[in-house]
Amino acid sequence: MSIIQLGYGQSKIDFDYDDARFEVLAPNQANAHSLSDTEINAALDAPIDCPSLADQIVTGDTLLIVVSDATRATGSAQIVNLLVRRLIENGIAAGDIAIIFATGIHRAVRPGEKAQLLTSFMAQRIRTIDHDAYDPSQMMQIGTMKRGEPIEINRALKEFSKVILTGGVGFHYFAGFTGGRKSICPGLASARTIEATHMLALDFERGGRREDVGTGLLDGNAVSEACEHVANLINPAFSISTIVDEQGHAEKVYAGHWRAAHRRACEEYLSTHSQNISEKREVVIVSCGGAPYDINMIQAHKALDMAAHACADGGTIVFLAECADGLGRDDFLKWFDVKDSRALEVRLCEGYEVNGQTAWALMTKAERFRVRIMTDLTSEQCARMRMNRVKSINEALANVSPNTRGYILPRGAALLPVARSSNSART
Repeated sequence: MSIIQLGYGQSKIDFDYDDARFEVLAPNQANAHSLSDTEINAALDAPIDCPSLADQIVTGDTLLIVVSDATRATGSAQIVNLLVRRLIENGIAAGDIAIIFATGIHRAVRPGEKAQLLTSFMAQRIRTIDHDAYDPSQMMQIGTMKRGEPIEINRALKEFSKVILTGGVGFHYFAGFTGGRKSICPGLASARTIEATHMLALDFERGGRREDVGTGLLDGNAVSEACEHVANLINPAFSISTIVDEQGHAEKVYAGHWRAAHRRACEEYLSTHSQNISEKREVVIVSCGGAPYDINMIQAHKALDMAAHACADGGTIVFLAECADGLGRDDFLKWFDVKDSRALEVRLCEGYEVNGQTAWALMTKAERFRVRIMTDLTSEQCARMRMNRVKSINEALANVSPNTRGYILPRGAALLPVARSSNSART
């Protein structure tokens, strides 16, 4: 027998398991370590496919730094601290620098979270801007989509002479990867522009996901390409993409051109955070990896999506997701008031909303698998989402044959299982 600790919010849950029965699937981080300030500065001094910060940013420039919100672990406190100090050393006045949080349609960043994301010193010294995707006064139109929808972004992106993106790279279940272009759209876009890009994930004519839309896919991915189109209209001067360890500290940094550096980070992430499996199994135990990955159900679902890559149809997924912030949207459960996922698809076709697609993705998995969830959500909430709430992993496994083999994903959101028949994981 072996013991593994599985993240659950800010705590850990110990699970005793038979290692002849369960195989642990985890990122390959044998040589990884948290980067020192010196190592991060070295990455900033060797940008990918673009001039250095010193060559691009001069005295008199005004700087807008884009930072992810509290639903992401990006190592931003260390990154932003070093970046701002470097800018000031190069002659940029602190008053000419602002930080904007790329919240998309998420809630605003709370004061305590700002201190965690930036350090208390930076949060007090540098002006911060809160993005609101539903506030027309914050938005300006800079173009149109292929189908004619307006491209609306936070006007702050055009009010500063230079924009610098920061963010973490991870898997995304329909945009392929997080980070990079997503810091602009959906991060700083209007609600209707976000809807216009995200609805490209669904094929409303044939049903289901659009071809080439999925985890680890960039080339030909309609959602990612639409987001890139928006980012290209802003053309950020510089970007810093990070890969973080289990504690949320930067272990890799890719600085440089907003597209090239992000692509390089995605390639590296895919090589170290995907694992080939010979078969799908009847049982998968998955933890989101703890906070912030299980801050709410909309975020936690991403780990459930990864577990689905490793579970045989009809199998059992034991899902650890604390959801201290609840569902993520007060109106999220409204999408589950339908007969099945096909009916929800029709509803989305008639009136698309971004979180409706997340609900559809969750429902399709709850229909394919028996999902047993450990969570702070109520039993009623779980039942409406077609999941059964349990108090322990052992309770979830009570009706599973002791001979059934399975997988354990301790960092579910950060590990892509690739079955032999899968066409995911292609950049």
